[in-house]
Amino acid sequence: MSKGLIGTLQFAASVVVAVPVAAFGLFKLAEGAPRLGALFLCLAVLVVVFEEVVTSPSDIPAAILERVGGRVVKEPNDEE
Repeated sequence: MSKGLIGTLQFAASVVVAVPVAAFGLFKLAEGAPRLGALFLCLAVLVVVFEEVVTSPSDIPAAILERVGGRVVKEPNDEE
């Protein structure tokens, strides 16, 4: 399923939040705290998965705009 511009930006924002959490988890793993490191790695994964799966109230207007934009702007046919 392809994403629109808004969906791509939302995904990028969730990755920007998840990267420092994952880095902290990796540092804790390297320091010898495997449970804490694994916990933060799981949290980072959950941030990205949560953004992909759950529809928030702010996603609804974006979805409506993408549908309306797809109806208004038609792609040209290859035959023409």
